[in-house]
Amino acid sequence: MNEESLKDAVIETLKTIYDPEIPVNIYDLGLIYRCEVDDEGRVELDMTLTAPGCPVAQSFPGIVENRVREVEGVSDAHVELVWDPPWTRDRMTEVAQVELGMF
Repeated sequence: MNEESLKDAVIETLKTIYDPEIPVNIYDLGLIYRCEVDDEGRVELDMTLTAPGCPVAQSFPGIVENRVREVEGVSDAHVELVWDPPWTRDRMTEVAQVELGMF
Protein backbone atom coordinates (compact mmCIF):
# COMPACT_ATOMS: atom_id res chain seq x y z
CA MET A 1 0.00 0.00 0.00
CA ASN A 2 1.46 3.38 -0.94
CA GLU A 3 1.65 6.32 1.47
CA GLU A 4 -1.42 8.08 0.05
CA SER A 5 -3.59 4.95 0.20
CA LEU A 6 -2.42 4.26 3.73
CA LYS A 7 -3.15 7.85 4.74
CA ASP A 8 -6.67 7.46 3.30
CA ALA A 9 -7.13 4.26 5.34
CA VAL A 10 -5.93 6.04 8.49
CA ILE A 11 -8.37 8.90 7.88
CA GLU A 12 -11.22 6.41 7.42
CA THR A 13 -10.29 4.88 10.77
CA LEU A 14 -10.16 8.32 12.41
CA LYS A 15 -13.71 8.85 11.16
CA THR A 16 -14.81 5.86 13.28
CA ILE A 17 -13.48 7.36 16.53
CA TYR A 18 -15.98 9.60 18.27
CA ASP A 19 -15.42 12.40 20.72
CA PRO A 20 -16.73 11.16 24.07
CA GLU A 21 -18.72 14.35 24.68
CA ILE A 22 -19.89 15.29 21.18
CA PRO A 23 -21.55 12.71 18.89
CA VAL A 24 -19.25 13.45 15.94
CA ASN A 25 -16.08 11.67 14.82
CA ILE A 26 -12.77 13.30 15.67
CA TYR A 27 -11.81 13.88 12.02
CA ASP A 28 -14.99 15.74 11.03
CA LEU A 29 -14.92 17.56 14.34
CA GLY A 30 -11.59 19.04 13.26
CA LEU A 31 -9.52 17.61 16.09
CA ILE A 32 -6.86 16.20 13.76
CA TYR A 33 -4.45 18.96 12.80
CA ARG A 34 -1.82 16.85 11.03
CA CYS A 35 -1.70 13.33 9.63
CA GLU A 36 1.56 12.17 8.04
CA VAL A 37 2.44 8.69 6.85
CA ASP A 38 5.96 7.71 5.82
CA ASP A 39 7.06 5.01 3.39
CA GLU A 40 7.59 2.56 6.27
CA GLY A 41 4.01 2.84 7.51
CA ARG A 42 4.70 5.09 10.47
CA VAL A 43 1.89 7.54 11.23
CA GLU A 44 2.36 10.86 13.00
CA LEU A 45 -0.74 12.71 14.16
CA ASP A 46 -1.17 16.08 15.81
CA MET A 47 -4.54 16.29 17.47
CA THR A 48 -6.28 18.56 19.90
CA LEU A 49 -9.35 18.35 22.07
CA THR A 50 -12.32 20.67 22.23
CA ALA A 51 -11.12 22.03 25.60
CA PRO A 52 -7.86 21.76 27.57
CA GLY A 53 -9.77 20.57 30.63
CA CYS A 54 -11.34 17.69 28.71
CA PRO A 55 -11.68 14.68 31.03
CA VAL A 56 -10.11 12.32 28.45
CA ALA A 57 -7.03 14.47 27.78
CA GLN A 58 -4.72 11.88 29.35
CA SER A 59 -6.23 8.74 27.80
CA PHE A 60 -7.74 9.72 24.45
CA PRO A 61 -4.48 10.16 22.47
CA GLY A 62 -3.49 6.59 23.44
CA ILE A 63 -6.87 5.29 22.32
CA VAL A 64 -6.42 7.02 18.96
CA GLU A 65 -2.87 5.63 18.60
CA ASN A 66 -4.07 2.08 19.27
CA ARG A 67 -6.88 2.33 16.74
CA VAL A 68 -4.54 3.72 14.05
CA ARG A 69 -2.01 0.93 14.73
CA GLU A 70 -4.76 -1.58 13.85
CA VAL A 71 -4.93 -0.22 10.27
CA GLU A 72 -3.43 -2.71 7.83
CA GLY A 73 -0.04 -1.40 6.68
CA VAL A 74 0.59 0.81 9.71
CA SER A 75 3.83 -0.17 11.46
CA ASP A 76 3.61 2.40 14.25
CA ALA A 77 1.58 5.44 15.27
CA HIS A 78 2.25 8.41 17.47
CA VAL A 79 -0.27 11.04 18.55
CA GLU A 80 0.96 14.39 19.79
CA LEU A 81 -1.63 16.34 21.77
CA VAL A 82 -1.38 20.01 20.80
CA TRP A 83 -3.24 23.09 21.94
CA ASP A 84 -2.04 25.61 19.36
CA PRO A 85 -3.98 26.73 17.49
CA PRO A 86 -6.89 26.34 19.88
CA TRP A 87 -9.79 24.33 18.52
CA THR A 88 -12.83 26.29 17.37
CA ARG A 89 -16.08 25.26 15.72
CA ASP A 90 -14.71 26.70 12.47
CA ARG A 91 -12.49 23.60 12.16
CA MET A 92 -15.52 21.30 11.85
CA THR A 93 -16.50 19.94 8.45
CA GLU A 94 -19.93 20.69 6.99
CA VAL A 95 -20.84 17.08 7.80
CA ALA A 96 -20.15 17.69 11.50
CA GLN A 97 -22.04 20.98 11.47
CA VAL A 98 -25.09 19.29 9.92
CA GLU A 99 -24.90 16.42 12.44
CA LEU A 100 -24.92 18.94 15.29
CA GLY A 101 -27.68 21.08 13.72
CA MET A 102 -25.38 24.06 13.29
CA PHE A 103 -25.72 24.48 9.54
